[in-house]
Amino acid sequence: MKQGLEQKQKQTISSLQIQTIKLIEMPIQALEQRIKEEFNNNPVLDDSPQGGSDDDGAPKDVSISEVEDREKSGGSLEENYSPYSDDDKPYNLYVNNWGKDPRPERETFSVKKSFSQSLQEQLGFRNLTEHEKTVGNFIIGSLDDDGYLRRDIESLVDDLAFRAGVESSAEEIERLLRIIQQFDPPGVGARDLRECLLLQLRQKKSTPAVQNAITVLSDCFTDFSNRHFKKVMAKAKLSEQDMKDVLDEIKRLNPSPGGEIDDNYDDRTQQIVPDFHLDYENGQMILTMPRFNIPELRINRKYADILETGRYSSDRSQKEAASFVKQKIDSAKWFIEALRQRHNTLEKTMSTIIDFQREFFIDGDESNLKPMVLRDIAERTGFDISTISRVVNSKWIETHFGIFPLKYFFSEGLENQEGEEVSTREIKKVIRELVEAEDKHAPLTDDEIVTLLNDKGYKVARRTVAKYRGLLNIPKASLRRDI
Repeated sequence: MKQGLEQKQKQTISSLQIQTIKLIEMPIQALEQRIKEEFNNNPVLDDSPQGGSDDDGAPKDVSISEVEDREKSGGSLEENYSPYSDDDKPYNLYVNNWGKDPRPERETFSVKKSFSQSLQEQLGFRNLTEHEKTVGNFIIGSLDDDGYLRRDIESLVDDLAFRAGVESSAEEIERLLRIIQQFDPPGVGARDLRECLLLQLRQKKSTPAVQNAITVLSDCFTDFSNRHFKKVMAKAKLSEQDMKDVLDEIKRLNPSPGGEIDDNYDDRTQQIVPDFHLDYENGQMILTMPRFNIPELRINRKYADILETGRYSSDRSQKEAASFVKQKIDSAKWFIEALRQRHNTLEKTMSTIIDFQREFFIDGDESNLKPMVLRDIAERTGFDISTISRVVNSKWIETHFGIFPLKYFFSEGLENQEGEEVSTREIKKVIRELVEAEDKHAPLTDDEIVTLLNDKGYKVARRTVAKYRGLLNIPKASLRRDI
């Protein structure tokens, strides 16, 4: 064994950097909540505007920089100090972090019936025994989010016995399932798409088109789902007009009945609060962050006094109090600096994105979006790619032509025939337009779309068209064919 010295380079992340990274990732709603939590946890913080005073005219609070200056000089704060009671200043109950713009009104909290509750309520109106209601509620609880029963009957019988201690049979569950399948919304309790559509048709008023649709789904579902309409017409002995009427009826049905009832209890979670606002006036881009303004956080003078008094005191309790206050003041300084860095990082990043995509931000024309990846913005701002990724995550910007997530502006690029890079988003837009304008009796194949794109100047391979078509949720040509 021997001892020796060894020199190593090691990179460590400070508490300030960790806190800044976490704040950068937060959307504005989460940031507001985070600031409220910091006020609750750190009694040293106060948000009174600079120059605020007590009734006798003495300043209530002291800024962070003033505390640092006093600590360095060893001076006293006594001459500017006026006692301030916690009862008078509810710093831990609110945060005044909104700017001059009015705070946006949020939708009020409202409670809706959940999907399961609606079905259980309908089950309660049926003349059933307590045992049957127990089994029925278990079936309802086994439905998925789309309203389907994806499990086989035998497994439900076993689960009822082992989990609920209720003896049942496959025949009883089938009978109660048929009752549930009569509930609203129509189609609920189906075991597959075919059964779901048939349940809805059988609850509609009987017409020739409805009866033909039932026949098609019952006897020709495979051919129908593959859009082999001529085979369907031959098997079901339907005319071309009858087949069109069947298609119209089936298109009105809902393949996901469970989605009709929203299980979300809080409308506010769906609200988007943009982090940025962009105006375009007289050829100038004006970027603001109007819905949030970093408050002028300050130190409650009472705690600053405890820090100064305890530093020079020989009393142990006062020294412990001063140590606690010092810890809280350091935490406050890190938090304030992290907020400032977050604001500056977001503002610089968004300004760079606007400069890069200036033509798009003038009128919102999607074809003007340039290919842009995280590295492009990282190189222009000097930030790390991971920082840009955190800025882009869950952030939104409000423009004069709509509200967009920041991720919307990033896309890969391809070269056109002139050698210029065009955004993949532009190519997707062209593909969508071609499909919308196609003859539905003879829809475009991927090879034909490639040819049309080449005619428009876009050099795209067939596999690329297939990939983008999938991303746009456009089915292949055979599934887009109409009669």
